[in-house]
Amino acid sequence: MSSKLRETRKSIDKVDREIAKLLDKRGKLALDIAKAKNNRDFRSGSVVYVPSREKEVLKNITSSKSILGEEALKNIYTEIISACRNLETPTKVSFLGPWATFSHQAAINNFGSSGYFIPSGTPLEVLSEVESGRADFGVVPVENSNEGSVNVTLDMLVETELKICAEISLKIEQCFLVKDPKAEILRIYSHTHALAQCRNWITKHYPDAELIPVSSTAEAAKKVSKEDFSAAIASEVAAKIYDLYILQKGIQDTRENFTRFFVIGKVSTEPSGKDKTSLVFIVKDKVGALYEVLEIFEKNNVNLTKIESRPTKKKVWEYMFFVDFKGHVKDQNIVKAIKSLESKSVFVKSLGSYPRA
Repeated sequence: MSSKLRETRKSIDKVDREIAKLLDKRGKLALDIAKAKNNRDFRSGSVVYVPSREKEVLKNITSSKSILGEEALKNIYTEIISACRNLETPTKVSFLGPWATFSHQAAINNFGSSGYFIPSGTPLEVLSEVESGRADFGVVPVENSNEGSVNVTLDMLVETELKICAEISLKIEQCFLVKDPKAEILRIYSHTHALAQCRNWITKHYPDAELIPVSSTAEAAKKVSKEDFSAAIASEVAAKIYDLYILQKGIQDTRENFTRFFVIGKVSTEPSGKDKTSLVFIVKDKVGALYEVLEIFEKNNVNLTKIESRPTKKKVWEYMFFVDFKGHVKDQNIVKAIKSLESKSVFVKSLGSYPRA
């Protein structure tokens, strides 16, 4: 071993010890924050996860160029924030399970691996865990870039008093998983959206296979781990957890395939400077009602990023409109817009403001 290599390794060891000391110092500062919160009579655990502050931290550390790259720095600091947050109080996060779903992956990406994760069978169970206090936050899918909205999530948000605290955008890479790589494939399990996302690939390679929708991609992998002559369309993580072979990666028809998730909780998120708000309303039953409402957003300089209608399920042919727009409910133009919207609608509900992903 050359003397230069030995010296470089010694320098690395020295830097590592310095990093460890700084991490310890950061952890102690996090505990100081926890004490300050308690002294101000905050409820225990109620403001440990602050999306606007965490977004600010990540922005600070990526503002200058690093040899590691922005994505690597974000991943490292997500884990640092997660570990420090866990020092204050363990953050319990419910997600659409079982383990190894894309919802699970999204939860880890957002909260870091130090969180305490609780798999739930349906989006409704996720919200129930948070409403009951068994979980601090829930992570649910709300929209896929190719297949559109997850309607069950939208419908639940209207009924619950919980708020959207954050959004997560996760790139989806579907894999073809099998128990035995040499076996004939008679059945293919996956979530409805995943089957749709891989329609062309399935038609080309397994046109005669029976397609069986299940509650999640992870549930598909779990079933295949116990069955012969079956395959699952799921994540690479699911292959590791359920000990399956990956016959092919990236089988989705479109490379640009993202799923958007909401983080749901009991706390409202403070403005971060780059926010988005989700809102639902029902217009009055008259000619031009929707036009009048949309004009309100234009007059108040509110940039709509999404609008979608859903049946109210309470009155025949009555629809509610879900909208996303840039800005926070505390912004003055948003305050004015919502006030005008309330005068033109029979129902208006803000679902939450949160930092844009």
